[in-house]
Amino acid sequence: MSSPPSSSSGKALDFEAASKSAVASVEYLKFKPQDDIAGGVQVTSFSEIVDEVTLHFQIIRLAKQIYVWIGSTSANLGNLYAAAPTRPNNTVSVTSILGGVSDNTGSGIARRLVLKTGLNIIVACNIPKNNPMLEANAEKKLIEKLIALGYSRPKSQSSGPGLSSS
Repeated sequence: MSSPPSSSSGKALDFEAASKSAVASVEYLKFKPQDDIAGGVQVTSFSEIVDEVTLHFQIIRLAKQIYVWIGSTSANLGNLYAAAPTRPNNTVSVTSILGGVSDNTGSGIARRLVLKTGLNIIVACNIPKNNPMLEANAEKKLIEKLIALGYSRPKSQSSGPGLSSS
């Protein structure tokens, strides 16, 4: 059995080796493209006044997926929907992850976002219920932002009754 070195020179060697390893890791990361490091994650947050209601939006863009949160008065998650393109007919499947089946606020948004972007979509929606105009106008603001960010696919690739950008 050997005991660890009790001298300060042993600790200095361990520290020096750890420092070299850390520097090598930093140098390795320094030359990697940013998309590889963060996985292409981009977060965008903004607020808009829609039909006299202040709505808050957060868009998280991952490699092949977009997560969207729309809220009004509180930071609660609200109803949560997942939507994805399905084959072979280029249709969209939507499922409720959180929330009741009687309140489908956000499911239509999720469906149309898949048609617009071609990506998997997660939508959390916490806006007042029974206000279809507010939901439609919130979706319009969201689509405008997604187009400005470059997340929509060209119209030639769109299939089905996609949303127009006007």
